[in-house]
Amino acid sequence: MFLFLGRYDKPMKYSYGEFDGFGFMTPDDLYPQPKLVEFILQYGDMALDALDNIEEEDKQQWIEQMIEAGLFERDEQGQLRLTPRMVRGIEHQSLLEIFAGMKRGTREGHSTAELGSSGERSDGTKPYQFGDPVSDLDLAATMRNALHRTLAHLSPPSSAQLSCQEGATAPKMGNVLPLQINAKDFELHNTDGQSDAATCILIDLSGSMMRNGRFYQAKRVALGMASMIRNRFPQDTIDFVGFYSMATRITEAELPLIMPKPVTVHDYEVRLRIPLDQAMADPTKIPQHFTNLHMGLRLARQILTKRGAANKQIFIITDGQPTAHIEPNAAGPGAGEMLYLLYPPSEVTSTVTLKEALRCWQQDIRIASFALIEDYWGMDWVGFIDQMTRLVRGVAFYCSGEDLGSTVIESYLSGKRRKKSVQ
Repeated sequence: MFLFLGRYDKPMKYSYGEFDGFGFMTPDDLYPQPKLVEFILQYGDMALDALDNIEEEDKQQWIEQMIEAGLFERDEQGQLRLTPRMVRGIEHQSLLEIFAGMKRGTREGHSTAELGSSGERSDGTKPYQFGDPVSDLDLAATMRNALHRTLAHLSPPSSAQLSCQEGATAPKMGNVLPLQINAKDFELHNTDGQSDAATCILIDLSGSMMRNGRFYQAKRVALGMASMIRNRFPQDTIDFVGFYSMATRITEAELPLIMPKPVTVHDYEVRLRIPLDQAMADPTKIPQHFTNLHMGLRLARQILTKRGAANKQIFIITDGQPTAHIEPNAAGPGAGEMLYLLYPPSEVTSTVTLKEALRCWQQDIRIASFALIEDYWGMDWVGFIDQMTRLVRGVAFYCSGEDLGSTVIESYLSGKRRKKSVQ
């Protein structure tokens, strides 16, 4: 048998060279080193600036080698930046680290209550129905059905009832074979149904996320989720939103380099109000380290509304109570919106945020909250998470930054519907 690649009328060309002693690169060789990934995730843009300003000649050569390998490139100003291949490599490394710490046995799919056609096999079988995939055919059960039907057709009912009794005469196999199988004999394995999902991950960019490595872990799980969904669930979609004093959409290319907003106001009490359009036009004129979950939820809802997936969900990664929100300008319609930055947290901010969460629930968007609680002295804020979870019938997970990766991944894979505390 001959196998032709391409058009048969064109000869295939080969080029040969002397073996240099090096084998083919493994997939791990194609990705950046774990220490480099950790350095970039911890320091973001500052990491690239540091790499770009290295003076040692051997390290400069190392940078140039990574540029030649396609991991780094230089922009129009000559500044170092990540390539798409580097971003994929960081996502790959992040996913490997997360799965290394997960328990075995986690289901790899979004399970549904109904028996499906494209999930993992479960116990039992079911009769074939028009439209079911024959790839799930249980051959043994199908053959048994065909044999029983054929024997029943060859023997009268009374003889069939006595066929298993001692002394009864069984039909000759010559009358049975060849066995005729039809669609009524088909028996299929039961499978756990799977459906597509659109996920939006909300990442807290407030100043407090810098403590205890929280933001590093949040970034790592977001990157790992992007890699997992692309490779294992291509029918799913994932988006990222960062919320701070305002909220913004984050692309995959930007994700490895984003950092929490630095704390610029240290007053015991803050009560600021500014037109939202002015704040968005020049964010540097306002303190950016507040927590505007209200605006983050609203942006996530707008993104998911445009997705056509059967299941839509928001994952919130945060370490504190909302301290910022948006309200219509009191000047009336057409006057725009006002941004409020309030610390200590205000009941008004909580109420406005809960209303937005309720709008998400009304549009069939599931909300899962992942509360980072290393600071046990400040756990009074988790009452807000409990209140929001009850309001939207969502789920809440309380974990440390180190447990965040496995908690988010397991929640995504298993679709848990209950509240869970991670010790």
